[in-house]
Amino acid sequence: MSIQLAALQPVGHSLQAEDLLPESLHQFLACPTPDQWLQWALANPDILLIDHAQCEKKAASTAMSLLYRYVSQSLLLSKMSQLAREELLHFEQVVGLMEKRGVTYRHLTASRYAEGLRQHMRSNDPERLIDVLIIGALIEARSCERFARLIPYLDEELARFYRTLVKSEGRHFEDYLLLARQQTADSIDDRIAFFVAREAELITSPDTAFRFHSGVPV
Repeated sequence: MSIQLAALQPVGHSLQAEDLLPESLHQFLACPTPDQWLQWALANPDILLIDHAQCEKKAASTAMSLLYRYVSQSLLLSKMSQLAREELLHFEQVVGLMEKRGVTYRHLTASRYAEGLRQHMRSNDPERLIDVLIIGALIEARSCERFARLIPYLDEELARFYRTLVKSEGRHFEDYLLLARQQTADSIDDRIAFFVAREAELITSPDTAFRFHSGVPV
């Protein structure tokens, strides 16, 4: 697939990605989303919305799973309960936008992204939970960064919606990191750095199918 980077022309929104994202998120991710993915997304607006809806649903499911599995952790219960509600609301909002635009919601195969991170998870708690939470932070942070990257090139309605998501997803990634650090008195910085490096490899390497968290086109 040939990508013409010169075709990336903002449609009039003055804020750029770097203006929308908190500094903590810039420092957390190892690299920005490549322009090749951005062009790929703009060429596939229907799939972008469909997979975005699936991502919101999966995020809510992950939060609910943690609620059921770790019932003795009060802060985790509080954070995941709020996150699940917000992600389901976002799912409803994306589906509503799709209906207005005549986009039919359908099942899409998952991208390699989440599984590419989860294959490195350790087996036993608390290490397993730490890894789950770090991965959750990365997924939320990359989602936030990609919303911000897309905003300058979207129509006003979708750009406005994604601006609201940047705020909530930015908070979600910080909540996940807070919970991960709470699981142990030891530093988890090396473990975070390991997953951050793996995440950067996934989003900068060639990919065969466009998804919200895919790499760059082959």
